[in-house]
Amino acid sequence: MENINKLIDHTLLKAFAKEEEIVKLCEEAKQYHFKSVCVNPANIALASKCLEGSDVLVCTVIGFPLGANTIDTKVFETYDAIKNGAEEIDMVINIGKAKEHNYDYIQEEIAAVVKAANGYTVKVIIETCYLTDEEKAEISKRATLAKANCVKTSTGFGTGGAKVEDVAIMKANISDDMFVKASGGIKTLENVESLVAAGAGRIGASSGIDIITEYNKKGE
Repeated sequence: MENINKLIDHTLLKAFAKEEEIVKLCEEAKQYHFKSVCVNPANIALASKCLEGSDVLVCTVIGFPLGANTIDTKVFETYDAIKNGAEEIDMVINIGKAKEHNYDYIQEEIAAVVKAANGYTVKVIIETCYLTDEEKAEISKRATLAKANCVKTSTGFGTGGAKVEDVAIMKANISDDMFVKASGGIKTLENVESLVAAGAGRIGASSGIDIITEYNKKGE
């Protein structure tokens, strides 16, 4: 598995993350050439400044972590995030609407965020731990129709994280030009390898350095 570092979104979304920790996250991302750093909206501008001139993208979260914001709020968050330097948008769907099987609403809110993102990558967090297999499949289809770039398993703040079975379901129900991001509880190289084998094209993790270290040792 080549270029494993470019699969990883180096993540720090804890509510109590301090400025010095965001700076450290960015320095680590530059050192290891991760695909992006994923930070809360209040930390976008700082991350953008820290990563200026590097090959690391700035990713942020919208409607995080519950997804229960209005569509208008998510749209405003998206505009604001991009203005502050975000290059990738990870939005949480309205999980209550998903459980009601109001899939038209889900498609509408995804499409609204995609439009607001204006060409920047949009990943749709469906929070698989709360969904049936049928719901995971249908929401993945709706994300495709709404022209999102990616479906993502988890916020990392729910009752469960990334599972191989969920990645496979999501991958089977999106278009070929989309990808699946696995996130939540991914801590080992074995985790990453199994998720990639199931169809994941991106990994969200706070343990990226440990994973890369393990990968490098394996290659020695």
